[in-house]
Amino acid sequence: MSKQRKFVNVSAGVPGPKGASIIARREKAVPSGVGNNTPVVVETASGALLHDVDGNTYLDFAGAIGTINAGHCAPEVVNVLKEQLDKYIHTCFHVAMYEPYVQLAEKLAEITPGSFEKKTMFANSGAEAVENAVKIARKYTGRQGIVSFTRGFHGRTLLGMSLTSKVKPYKYKMGPFAPATYKAQFPYMANKPVGMTEEEYAQYCVNQFEDFLLTEVSPEELAAVIMEPVQGEGGFVIPPVSFVQGIYNICKKHNILFISDEIQTGFCRTGSMFASTHFGIEPDIITMSKSIAAGVPISAVTGRAEIMDAPTAGEIGGTYGGSPLGCVAALAVIEKMERENLAERAQIIGDTIQKHFRDLQKELPVIADVRGLGAMCAVEFVDPQTGAPAKELVGKLTKGCYENGVVVLSAGVHSNILRFLTPLVITDEQLQEGLDIMTDVLKGIYVTN
Repeated sequence: MSKQRKFVNVSAGVPGPKGASIIARREKAVPSGVGNNTPVVVETASGALLHDVDGNTYLDFAGAIGTINAGHCAPEVVNVLKEQLDKYIHTCFHVAMYEPYVQLAEKLAEITPGSFEKKTMFANSGAEAVENAVKIARKYTGRQGIVSFTRGFHGRTLLGMSLTSKVKPYKYKMGPFAPATYKAQFPYMANKPVGMTEEEYAQYCVNQFEDFLLTEVSPEELAAVIMEPVQGEGGFVIPPVSFVQGIYNICKKHNILFISDEIQTGFCRTGSMFASTHFGIEPDIITMSKSIAAGVPISAVTGRAEIMDAPTAGEIGGTYGGSPLGCVAALAVIEKMERENLAERAQIIGDTIQKHFRDLQKELPVIADVRGLGAMCAVEFVDPQTGAPAKELVGKLTKGCYENGVVVLSAGVHSNILRFLTPLVITDEQLQEGLDIMTDVLKGIYVTN
């Protein structure tokens, strides 16, 4: 695979000598449980490009697991961070307040789904946002139960793991887990029963949920249902609209709060500022993080004002929650997304990726499914003879991709799904070059096998 590329250059090898040296140091100093997908040691990054310590350049199709929708080192974000550093770095909002916290709360109330009064609190990570959303829901309702869904992912904290479905690597031997957490079935269109239409399958899954409330937990015991509008770690699983609306309506009927986990789907990834919009729902609470601030650690919980006001002073928050740096970065990111219409750009990117792999699917039966919502796209691989998940092939594919200059991640409970989280500022040329490289790698592996 020695084709001349315009953007990618891996002539130093992956990893190169400097990178290999740092990785050797890492192995001595950093626990093995801190996972890593690629042996790439970054020195600089810009837009959709990563540059490593050996002078290699990669196309980033992983986006720091969906964190860099606005691109690496977006000038607008870098500038406001530099300005903020000259003013103050941290005062702790609980001690001495600052306007950017209030400004960002006002902005999220404006742009999140729901035509009702909202309030927002800030934390540091997606898992913290989930934890606080659950605390707030329990405080408001006076109930304890929380329902999540199979294949769902909600973080690595104790409660996050309890709500998460995939056992390895996230939960194995990490229990016991938090009580009063339950898991209901989530529809998976790739496994839809033969002969059943999408709408029939959606209704079947809603009926399953109604049975779940009879066999597993009473609705009177439930504070909230938490759902990713599109499942992330679970394999970019897109549920039917009628399923999401069906669960949402059941929640309304029983006064169960609906928490939309938009940590990976939010901020233009799915072709809309928030994925909930695609499903025609107005969540009671929304959790956000990842691409909210282009890589600066911050997360948010936005919800109906009366719900968010349920905890008393001191019951939610944290020393670093809503840091000034995160707040100004988030405001710059949102302004950029609105000004450049990155939601529309996400749709174009997603259409390009899906068309590319659907065309490829015609000649490579190992591609079982190509799906996506906006630029949140996935390609699922199975053994065409047995239908078994092709985990080993996807492992070779992700390795071959980074060795040839494209950083991409797998997903799914079987790790047989290739997921795309490219920065939304990626150019058409960059996107096509990355897709061409991935195609060459895939064909090389598949023909060899």
